[in-house]
Amino acid sequence: MTPLVAAAVLLAAVTHAGWNALAHAIRDQLAAFTLIGAGAVLGGTVLACLTAPPAAAAWPYLVVSGLLHTAYQLLLMRSFSLGDFGQMYPIARGTAPLVVTVLAAVFVGETLDGAQAAGVTVCCAGLVGVALWGIRGSGARPHWPALTAALGTGLAIASYTVVDGVGVRASDSPLSYLAWLMIFEGVLIPVYAVWVRRGRLLDDLRPHVVRGVLGGVMSMVAYGLVLWAQTRAALAPVAALRESSIIVGAAIGAVFFRERFGLPRIAAAGLMVAGIGLMLHTGQ
Repeated sequence: MTPLVAAAVLLAAVTHAGWNALAHAIRDQLAAFTLIGAGAVLGGTVLACLTAPPAAAAWPYLVVSGLLHTAYQLLLMRSFSLGDFGQMYPIARGTAPLVVTVLAAVFVGETLDGAQAAGVTVCCAGLVGVALWGIRGSGARPHWPALTAALGTGLAIASYTVVDGVGVRASDSPLSYLAWLMIFEGVLIPVYAVWVRRGRLLDDLRPHVVRGVLGGVMSMVAYGLVLWAQTRAALAPVAALRESSIIVGAAIGAVFFRERFGLPRIAAAGLMVAGIGLMLHTGQ
């Protein structure tokens, strides 16, 4: 992993935490993700008009990934509606890197050298620290339905990360793959919302249009950077580094949602920095 790739993934992490915070701030989660999906479809359609279609080998991965992304959004909606942002977001994101490491080794044949493996492990330790402190700092017993939804979100993230890592490499064009993925994943939640809300959907969406569509565009930018990085580096280090968004998410939760941050989360951030250094070491 080169410094350029690392910088792109870190920018994606900040952008990702931002759009998740926008989504969490909208109490009507179905309205939030409907608008985010609409923004993604809009951006993806514009990008699809400007690029050639992906190679034929990429299309099966696009279809599977679109379904996995929809499952991820439904689970994320559920977790956000049940728990605090500073608790649910770290657990959802922190579950993914170790699972990606295993899946990439089994299905893609990617094995890590000593420094990369140590970097992924140290990063995951920091991520788990943030997630566990979110549970402890809540001052209440764990809310198991919320935690189950967050863990399911993490498994969905790991699954689509590996699928997209293979698919984007087969596509011959990360931008084209991104465009069609945004269309496939963005359209299903709005269709579901139209079916569930029927005539009152527009009234429900109107107060949140700007934030929701902005969140959709931010989602596209964030994942576009990740897809590009996956064509330049192994999947597991990219997944681990991407989840540094957890630290950003914890900071957003503390500043904007008045959720606790505290010294343990600062220590977890330090572990993340150490892990990033180890992953970068092999790219220099």
